[in-house]
Amino acid sequence: MSTSDATAEAAQARERDVLEELPRNDAPIVPQSTISGRALVAVVAIMTFLASLTTGAVMLVRAAANDWQSEVAREVTIQVRPAADRDIEADIAKAAAVARAASGVAEVRPYSKEEGARLLEPWLGTGLPLDDLPVPRIVVVRIASGASPDLAQLRQTLGEQVPAASLDDHRSFVDRMRAMSGAMLAGGISVLFLVLIATVLSVTFATRAAMATNRPVIEVLHLIGAKDSFIAGQFQRHFLLLGLKGGLIGGGSALALFALAELASGWFAGAAGDQLAALFGSFSIGVLGYVAVLVQVGLIAYITATTSRRIVARTIAAVH
Repeated sequence: MSTSDATAEAAQARERDVLEELPRNDAPIVPQSTISGRALVAVVAIMTFLASLTTGAVMLVRAAANDWQSEVAREVTIQVRPAADRDIEADIAKAAAVARAASGVAEVRPYSKEEGARLLEPWLGTGLPLDDLPVPRIVVVRIASGASPDLAQLRQTLGEQVPAASLDDHRSFVDRMRAMSGAMLAGGISVLFLVLIATVLSVTFATRAAMATNRPVIEVLHLIGAKDSFIAGQFQRHFLLLGLKGGLIGGGSALALFALAELASGWFAGAAGDQLAALFGSFSIGVLGYVAVLVQVGLIAYITATTSRRIVARTIAAVH
């Protein structure tokens, strides 16, 4: 080996030793923990939480309204009014027999005098002498599932055989309930739409603010020759993770709240529990609700990542 080759090899060895002794910096190109990044996570978490709560509330109202309508539509009532020249017990038995003979009827249940009095207790109180009042007796007729009985014919037959009886199919009540539930559902969807718009705007502004603090990093990467796609990809991945983190915190908190409400609904007993169950069901948003919340989390993370990529592209264009 010549002297020059030995000298070159020794120089290379010294260079390798120097490089190995230099401190290594394995930190990511985009800073992971910054004030702007934490602020973005907080904004995304709060807006995702509000959007998820609105989505769950809309689904609860929709499910409860459908249950109300289906439950009321499956029942009709026959009211038998007391008359001086008629035996009300015989009229009740005759009205029940006419209802049982109708097609599409699953069950007929006449209410006793005591049961009818209990129905009036919320309005009249207890202990009132109802014998002197012309309180009608009720016969509840439950429609078979999927059946469509001829209520007009049943009403006509009752009028002919039991003149003191009248049929109430609750049609006006169902129509009012359908209109009310439709208005509530439309209002809930409108609120959800506004919350999503506010979420998009908040995430956009928070992402821009976070990107503004990273503008020097973008400029340095561009000046040392990094490709535009590489720079945009680094920032997009970083902000996608921030969006997912905030979205999972907010969406997970909302789902935990709904799960706790569903669990707590089983702890209430008595009239209060029955009223809550009648209004909101089991407080369960179902599988569709959980899927909708997860879709919102992914959507918000996607918006965050896409916004950051657009801002990086504009920053690089300004550097050019």
